[in-house]
Amino acid sequence: MTTRQSLTGWGRTAPSVARVVHPRNVDDVVAALGERGERGVALRGLGRSYGDAAQNAGGTVVSLVGLDRVLSVDVEHAVVTVQAGVTLEHLLRALLPLGLFVPVTPGTRQVTVGGAIAADIHGKDHHVRGSFSRHVEGLDLLLADGSVRHVGPHEDADLFWATVGGMGLTGVILRATLRMMPVETSWVVVDSERAANLEDLMVRMTDDDERYTYSVAWVDCLARGASMGRSVLTRGWPARRDQLPARLQDRALGFGPRRAPAVPVTVPTPLVNRASVRALNETWYHKAPARRRRALQGIGPFFHPLDVVQSWPRLYGPRGFVQYQFVVPFERHAVVRHVLELLHRERVVVSLAVLKRFGEGSPAPLSFPAPGWTLALDLPVVPGLATLLDRFDDLVLGAGGRLYLAKDSRVAPGTFERMYPDVDRWRQVRRQVDPDGVFASDLSRRLGL
Repeated sequence: MTTRQSLTGWGRTAPSVARVVHPRNVDDVVAALGERGERGVALRGLGRSYGDAAQNAGGTVVSLVGLDRVLSVDVEHAVVTVQAGVTLEHLLRALLPLGLFVPVTPGTRQVTVGGAIAADIHGKDHHVRGSFSRHVEGLDLLLADGSVRHVGPHEDADLFWATVGGMGLTGVILRATLRMMPVETSWVVVDSERAANLEDLMVRMTDDDERYTYSVAWVDCLARGASMGRSVLTRGWPARRDQLPARLQDRALGFGPRRAPAVPVTVPTPLVNRASVRALNETWYHKAPARRRRALQGIGPFFHPLDVVQSWPRLYGPRGFVQYQFVVPFERHAVVRHVLELLHRERVVVSLAVLKRFGEGSPAPLSFPAPGWTLALDLPVVPGLATLLDRFDDLVLGAGGRLYLAKDSRVAPGTFERMYPDVDRWRQVRRQVDPDGVFASDLSRRLGL
């Protein structure tokens, strides 16, 4: 099926119109490449990239959600092979009853495996398990010339690592073999605590994060003075079966999230504003326990808070929102505070802010995670925001940090080049497999990729 659609990223900014193809099998994908036209082909999963990575103005966009089969499961060795359109929710529903869990998951399970690889997603456990690519044994990649090549960390490694974090610009991921994580339950043992301010939070995370498999902090970006950066820190481990109460042990691996309610239409006036965010922040901070140990939380509430409401970006109104995520080295932690201070000074509302610590990065030239502090900010689009984000770019770049391509929709090409010094190595691999630039997107044209 082919339609003509106006597409945006999850932030609902910078729309562009493209011919969208919905293949049901690999032959359909090959056919779409052959009918691509002058503007090339972009690849799209569930559209959870916040910016313009899965758009192609005037060209073709191939939606891969129809390639959604689980092809094989090896429970003994915790290995699964799936088509690229399989979602993380699909994997959880199929594999949790078998005692297998996705080793890396972001704040939503509405992400395809192909998209997870192309963006090299990370989760609350990067300091322990790294990004998604660390758990990929191999993948089949459809190249621009119609051939299929099997690549992996130890087989055609340059192309594999160019594909990881490569935002769909090296070829079509058709299928992938993943190493899953054995678990005894679908629950997490959670420690939570309030931190009085940003400095208090960073000390706690630095001192204790290594004891936990998962760690994430919600940050109140409206708090001022001595409370600037006050936070709720949540950390935990996968729960063992013997840690569950007796009433849960017979269904220790249960997972059946209900269908979430949806925001039906884009609201004409944004419901995300200073008053609503301040009220929510006050409630969230004071509702959180000052210190609670060994609580049990289900996988859904702990890992996927963004799935509580469908289509929630509509609450931001017609202008949408930007998610700005950066990482800076640990020793440049002052940048995080400087960003919060600038937000206060410019009276910019941050509807959601999350702080985490990254561990070692991957060999992929365009993979985002690197050792350091990463802060993600949800920012409603308002006049003057672009200028402020340019100032943030300068701070991050000056600290030796970088932005996440899967979240970006506006960084300047020169700034991007300096944030990703290995981009020319990536371009060299891309030219070898796609010399005519068959794979293209609004992002690739904006950044000269």
